Amino acid sequence: MPANFLAALRREPSGGTPVWFMRQAGRYQAEYREIRAKHSLLEICALPDVCTEVTLLPVRQLGVDAAILFSDITVPLLAIGIDLRIEENVGPIIAEPFAGAKDLVRLRDLAPSEDEPFLEATVRQIVKELGPTPLIGFAGGPFTLASYLVEGGPSRQYLKVKGLMWQDPALFRRLLERLADLTFKHLAAQAAAGAAALQIFDSWVGSLTPHDFALHVLPVMQDLFARLRALGVPTIYFGVDTAGILPLMAKAGADALGVDWRIDLDAAWRLAGTRHAIQGNLDPALLLGPWSEVEGGVRRVLAAAGSRPGHIFNLGHGVLPKTSPEILRRVVDLVHEARAET
Repeated sequence: MPANFLAALRREPSGGTPVWFMRQAGRYQAEYREIRAKHSLLEICALPDVCTEVTLLPVRQLGVDAAILFSDITVPLLAIGIDLRIEENVGPIIAEPFAGAKDLVRLRDLAPSEDEPFLEATVRQIVKELGPTPLIGFAGGPFTLASYLVEGGPSRQYLKVKGLMWQDPALFRRLLERLADLTFKHLAAQAAAGAAALQIFDSWVGSLTPHDFALHVLPVMQDLFARLRALGVPTIYFGVDTAGILPLMAKAGADALGVDWRIDLDAAWRLAGTRHAIQGNLDPALLLGPWSEVEGGVRRVLAAAGSRPGHIFNLGHGVLPKTSPEILRRVVDLVHEARAET
């Protein structure tokens, strides 16, 4: 049901609920682990043949209704010369964290065809091999990218980036605007090469209060989604632990909102409003439990969606490494079968 994915994003009636999974290519797959034994994550992103193979793996194995480009949100940062590494089981580590206005010069303009020429080549190759299955392009949200740059790596409390936001809001806005332009150009290159939809992973934006999101982040996101709208492809805005700011995220301008498992799907829809598609939101940890519990969780998510057009079944975050591929395949089949029965 690949066509159902794009129909759902546009909130059009379709013949079934589409399903894909965040981090649907990853360490839970034996084939992926074999590839990672030969290449680092960032090497895979920069090798079109290898990246294509990894991106296509879950489509062929699981029967999902969309592929998502295998990449990392730090790729455009690397492309403009930011010195960083991906530390296993930790995440991105920035060699020289952003410390003030003097560091803005390091965030130069991105020219995808020159700075990351592998990106468009990879997307074109994937799209050709996918056939009718749509490809989702993606990038990191400005706040999340700023968090890594300012904190120097992953954080639990975001004290440095919030401190910058409160102490120098003008500089913080300039930082977000630079990163938003980076995100736009990275996504525009993917759309031009054939990506059928675009998702922004603003993973850490849920750490903000509604006031701070509305004041410091929302205006930047509204400008970014307005620019993306001109590309003519549907967009998804996703963050973790965002129940408290969903009504504000809905004002950003994306076609769909991705939600995690900390809020019931129907409650998320009420907060976001009926003009948005909703993507989510099974707890990824549930997939490690017995099938009876997994089936119950899937059916609860589908029941919460009801008969509304515009539901894309997904997890509330990425697939966990210990997940069984067979369980994921059964979830895909169940979602397809359950909606076909209604």
